[in-house]
Amino acid sequence: MIQELRKRLEQRKGERQKVQKNLNLLKSELIRLIKELHRHEEAREIVRLVGLKTQQQLQFHISNITSLALEAVFPHPYELVVEFVQRRNKTECDLYFVRKGHRVDPISESGLGAVDVAAFALRVAAMSMLQPKPNNILILDEPFKHLKGEDTNHKVLDMINEISKKLKIQILMVSDERIPREDIIAAADKVFETKIRKGITKII
Repeated sequence: MIQELRKRLEQRKGERQKVQKNLNLLKSELIRLIKELHRHEEAREIVRLVGLKTQQQLQFHISNITSLALEAVFPHPYELVVEFVQRRNKTECDLYFVRKGHRVDPISESGLGAVDVAAFALRVAAMSMLQPKPNNILILDEPFKHLKGEDTNHKVLDMINEISKKLKIQILMVSDERIPREDIIAAADKVFETKIRKGITKII
């Protein structure tokens, strides 16, 4: 009887040691997982901060260039606001116009002219952020066709020249001559006049 009890006691001791060993292994694994979780949380926070910083730089860069272009053309300029928002677990970018602190619809207020200028500036802003830098050539087909008034079209030419020189971008643009041809020739580095002959466009 005593031997049977001793045998059972030894079995229980063995089982206890086995449980203790498994428990120690589980504790070690738990500590490792907690450390790994902390590393992931730290990495996620770094990614979040980098993303936030990148968004802020994009907001400033895009908004700044576009707002300066609008200011150069219009006497009471719009400001383009860039806002990053979370929708459906994705980051989306909203663009809208502000004038005197109020969000406005430039299409209803001034036609599509302001949109044309903003679209041009957005192309320039996007090009300036590309890495590696592409060949700095921007080809445009009547980019300001909705812009009204001779004065604003003159200002657009000045704005294009300024951007071309400062950002070292070569701009090739088809113009629909909303200002006198002499003024276009004076503002451009080189002008090619074209005519359609028998359905084919030729430089004259």
